[in-house]
Amino acid sequence: MNRSLLFFILKLAVSALLIGAIAWNFDIGESAERLTELQPGFVLLAVLALVVLFLNNVIRWKVVMAAIHAVLDFWTTFRLLYIGIFFNQTLPSSVGGDAFRMYLGRKEGLPLAGAINGVMLERVATLSGLIVLVVVTQPILLSRIGDNPAKFVFPVLAVLAVIVIGGVMLLDRFPERFQRHKLIRGVAYLAADTKKLFLSPGRAILAIGLGVTGNVLIALATFLLAQSLDVQVTLLDCLVLMPPVILITTIPISIAGWGVREGAMVAAFAFVGVPEGDAFVLSILFGLLNIIISLPGGLIWMMSGYKRSDVNEELFQTS
Repeated sequence: MNRSLLFFILKLAVSALLIGAIAWNFDIGESAERLTELQPGFVLLAVLALVVLFLNNVIRWKVVMAAIHAVLDFWTTFRLLYIGIFFNQTLPSSVGGDAFRMYLGRKEGLPLAGAINGVMLERVATLSGLIVLVVVTQPILLSRIGDNPAKFVFPVLAVLAVIVIGGVMLLDRFPERFQRHKLIRGVAYLAADTKKLFLSPGRAILAIGLGVTGNVLIALATFLLAQSLDVQVTLLDCLVLMPPVILITTIPISIAGWGVREGAMVAAFAFVGVPEGDAFVLSILFGLLNIIISLPGGLIWMMSGYKRSDVNEELFQTS
């Protein structure tokens, strides 16, 4: 069996098992009925928050790309990011949306190193912003859940993030005789680009700051969707609880985070008294709304004239 197909099947199984386990163990019937009674005004506001989130992410990627001198205009950045989101959210594939961004970046004239490193460093900035927000809001979280050994997890992650970023910056110090190897050269390019971003205080703060604001917008969208379902949570609850949920969802063991997100939201929102069924349905609605919003990215992809097979064939060719 093809290895990529096996990974996909395993991820699909994880998503199905986690969602099935929650649906089996908790009473979600009454909560699910709320989906037929959505308050459309709050849903539209949540859509608006997610649209602003998308623009936030476009600007963040442009900041990163400008830092490493791999410049794309705003419309091209918008288009490529939208296509990436579409593939991440809607189509099960062994090649994620980030790979499509790298591939299309090359098609737009970027060098291989710039196309790959720009996407990788944008992800690092996003994750760094998420960790910063989690650490900042942790005192509020601990006031809700009490003293808990988990309180050490996110500060440790923050320290590890700094160590990893610093370590990557040192990867260009291989002896010159090793530079003829493509992999070593690629690592050296990544180290150089990491320095350009994170050793420039203005760009680093802006990129990580946009990572923070992106996650604040996710919390806002979640709060608005909760209001549409009449789930009793506050904006502060969502601001405190959603960053750890999103951080857990980034673990690549399921299809687009499905199942992992539902389990994390059920566990997290239980701390503020939200019934398991309500948290489950809120998570499902959040996921469905993200899929709907990502669909225009598919239209943009089809208009581009490329095929998914092109990514596997051309992405990692030498420039």
